Amino acid sequence: MSKNSLRLGVNIDHVATVRNARGGAYPDPIRAAKLAEEAGADGITAHLREDRRHITDADIDGLMEALSVPLNFEMAATDEMQKIALRHKPHAVCIVPEKREERTTEGGLEVAREENRLAHFIAPLRDAGCRVSIFIAADQKQIEAAHRIGAEVIELHTGAYCDHHAEGNFAARDNELAALQEMATFAHSLGLEVHAGHGLTYETVAPVAAFPEVMELNIGHFLIGEAIFRGLTPAVQEMRRLMDEAR
Repeated sequence: MSKNSLRLGVNIDHVATVRNARGGAYPDPIRAAKLAEEAGADGITAHLREDRRHITDADIDGLMEALSVPLNFEMAATDEMQKIALRHKPHAVCIVPEKREERTTEGGLEVAREENRLAHFIAPLRDAGCRVSIFIAADQKQIEAAHRIGAEVIELHTGAYCDHHAEGNFAARDNELAALQEMATFAHSLGLEVHAGHGLTYETVAPVAAFPEVMELNIGHFLIGEAIFRGLTPAVQEMRRLMDEAR
């Protein structure tokens, strides 16, 4: 881990997306993960989807073997994924919502309505030594539910904030940013560790990185896209610089 108080987790899912477009072995997500680690990433995030559209089981095997930084294993709350997580026992498990038809994760997890099921679902993961994180919207009801079920971490969904910025809808962007700040403070007051991610770019990262309660940002799609133009190492280094500057 770097000496920085704000950690950067690099999501390497979309290296696998490019690989899978041709069905071969190149580009290798594990090579990307090692490069990101060398460039200043404090952790690597990978989402093993039920349909295996990008990351595969073999990728998770390889990451567990190759990494010297923690793996944040993103997964849906299914029996199959729980078994895989319990076999590998990654440093962190982030529970995310997942629908087959979506292109990417479209919103935060509905915790309040599924509180009992999720409490039972995460208990074995916690017992196995995994830090359990819940990916949720900036919504007090959901944060309270995440706390009640025994999650140690929440990851705030920054997608709406980033979308409003991209669309030039700055009033809505600023409202969403204020909600993220308020809920980061609230979650921290409950004793939850606060992470954030989804859709963050060089243009949008600084205001979120500036939240004192946020301990980790998880960023993937933008960095892999930027790597096409400038290379993965400089892409990660620039994100690291902007995060540290904001802090």
